[in-house]
Amino acid sequence: MHFTLRGWTTLLSENQLVSATFMSLLIGGVIVILNLLIGLSAGKALAFYQFKGKSIMDTLFLLPLIFPLLAIAMGVHIAMIRLGLADMWVGVVLIHLVPTIPYSIKILRNGYVSLGSNILEQSTSLGANVWNRFLTIELPLLKPALRSTIFLTFVISLSQYVITAIIGGGNVVTLAMVYFPFLQSASSTVLAAFSIWFALVPILFYIMVEFILCFLPYQSPWRMKS
Repeated sequence: MHFTLRGWTTLLSENQLVSATFMSLLIGGVIVILNLLIGLSAGKALAFYQFKGKSIMDTLFLLPLIFPLLAIAMGVHIAMIRLGLADMWVGVVLIHLVPTIPYSIKILRNGYVSLGSNILEQSTSLGANVWNRFLTIELPLLKPALRSTIFLTFVISLSQYVITAIIGGGNVVTLAMVYFPFLQSASSTVLAAFSIWFALVPILFYIMVEFILCFLPYQSPWRMKS
């Protein structure tokens, strides 16, 4: 056993590695934002409001986890061709929402259930508007659920190969599409280097998210002095 950089040399010589990494970060970032928007609104509604058909809707949100994703992608592909979204990164983003949305709704719904409605009602009675309540109460207390949602949805999006190949048509090249062909042809050394690279991408994204969270208003020094 000896140390060698042959795997990294072969990996870094891959022409599409950098562009595929940036494409994965772009698609994953958009997926995270859309999941947070949908998950926060749907999760809050399912946690706090009672309405007719709530149990049915709750079940419908989990259907993408029950039906084969490949079958859904084949059906959606026809619709995307008609809409002109096939072979585009926007279409890939939309299909990546299918396996990620159920998780974000479930995680953020449980977060709102743990939060409870009493603290939100109390802030309203003290004069807080919807935006202030969301920014200074909901976001800080939901940070564990938000972290779980961000990391999980990004990793799921990053690992999608088949549906990306179907909807992207080979024009949208993500890191998974560069990685999986190596499983058949590359040596174990190259595969190990690629696996490390593949693992570093979500870690880098998570560090970026944590850095952004540091600048949220409720963590600013002026709030401690007021």
